[in-house]
Amino acid sequence: MTIAIIGGGPAGLMAAEAAVAAGVTVDLYDAMPSVGRKFLLAGKGGLNLTHSEPLESFLRRYGTRRAYIEPAIRSFPPAALRAWARGLGVETFMGTSGRIFPTDLKAAPLLRAWLRRLRLNGVRFHVRHRWFGWDEQGRLRFITDNGMSSVRADAVVLAMGGGSWPQLGSDGEWVKTLSERQVPIVPLKPANCGFDVRWSEHFRTRFAGHPVKTVALVAKAMDGTAIRHMGEFVVTTNGVEGGIVYMLSAPVREVIAAEGAATVWLDLAPDRTLQHLTQDLSRPRGKRTIATHLTRCAGIAGVKAGLLREVVPNDVLADPIRLAAALKSLPLTLVAPRPIEEAISTAGGLSFGALDPHLMIRSLPGVFCAGEMLDWEAPTGGYLLTACLATGRLAGGKAAEWDKTHAIG
Repeated sequence: MTIAIIGGGPAGLMAAEAAVAAGVTVDLYDAMPSVGRKFLLAGKGGLNLTHSEPLESFLRRYGTRRAYIEPAIRSFPPAALRAWARGLGVETFMGTSGRIFPTDLKAAPLLRAWLRRLRLNGVRFHVRHRWFGWDEQGRLRFITDNGMSSVRADAVVLAMGGGSWPQLGSDGEWVKTLSERQVPIVPLKPANCGFDVRWSEHFRTRFAGHPVKTVALVAKAMDGTAIRHMGEFVVTTNGVEGGIVYMLSAPVREVIAAEGAATVWLDLAPDRTLQHLTQDLSRPRGKRTIATHLTRCAGIAGVKAGLLREVVPNDVLADPIRLAAALKSLPLTLVAPRPIEEAISTAGGLSFGALDPHLMIRSLPGVFCAGEMLDWEAPTGGYLLTACLATGRLAGGKAAEWDKTHAIG
């Protein structure tokens, strides 16, 4: 009996590990020349494996999809993920933010050790194999460097990612294939993404690429709930991205979809109360310029001062009360999410309504799905990788169980 894993990212590799541990033959196929490419890219930022916060808080990060993701994560929680990494010879540590990283902050050593163990356990890898559905006999069809290939498998795990970073293999081409089989798909959307802002040419030229550090960002969800995060972000030529922008990307994206634009509010001086800021800015300015006064009395300079001047009229700059209010709640209009190809991850995907509790597609017996192909999203901070690994482990294990008593086609 053979299980085919299609996709060599974290979900696919974990599915292969779970399946081969259950005693079945595993072949893993990937369209790219090597596996784990997006995993390695994530490692360039330090490879945030998971998060140390209490499990209840951790699970809330999956929002309206929590009920579907929770069983997988409870079976492979962050503590188990750390133990798994240790089993590969990779120790982890907790950063000041509670995020969990490998001690060397690198992805490549972990991936090498993981692939070595998978091969030793019997997983067979087939790269440059692009899947494009089934033939009339129910065999998997692949395009390879040597032409067309058809493969029979007794169970399948699809783990081909979402639609972000297509150059690394997650191109969302599977949507068409499954849609043709009448499998319900929620349209893919950018998640953990940047947004467009209509900057003036002066501001864009002067500040694109500048980080905006230690600020708070407030956004309102569709139900009117205010959501606030503290951190930093980066001004881009087109708008804003990074850090706290990603944390708020889901509610902002939905507001833009419904209303055409979304207003968020920046607190450029989160360490000062409005009262204290007003008092400091009310000090006599004398012959000092407004720029110097802002720097000395409020610590506002550089890109923060640029943002202030970009948004508020000059008469506000001369009024300490209105100026303080603007610094504590500077409105910024976001007009569109950046394209899905630029996003860190995607929302949407295979509808959970199409799956049984074991992540098998009800209308395609023996076909399981895992990772970012599924209709869920979460912020950065280890939540994405944890869910990909956990759903991969669940799908791979259940595919092996199914394989022992059934056969496709």
